[in-house]
Amino acid sequence: MGFIAMLSEICLAFFTALGVVLGASFVGSLATLLTSGSPLQTMNTLAKSVKLWAVVVAMGGTFPTIRAIESGLAAGEVATLLRQILIIIAGFSGALCGYSVVMAISGGE
Repeated sequence: MGFIAMLSEICLAFFTALGVVLGASFVGSLATLLTSGSPLQTMNTLAKSVKLWAVVVAMGGTFPTIRAIESGLAAGEVATLLRQILIIIAGFSGALCGYSVVMAISGGE
């Protein structure tokens, strides 16, 4: 796998996690407009609870990633292992960035 393809996969993981957190927080908070509640508080709650799921979505599910890490360790494929670790870091970074944006908008933490 070339450098450009790996960079593309890492960017995809970052922005997927970012989109999951932002989308879930913003769209989910619309439910409080129909009920009595605070949309900003709902955004805070949703952003906190959806961070981990955003990382899982960005990785493409847990089993393929775990399988790739296992095969990288067992077969000594350092490039595969490094690629998966970078994808996980990109997913965590995207989720954290989305969480930070929601907190800045909603005035939380």
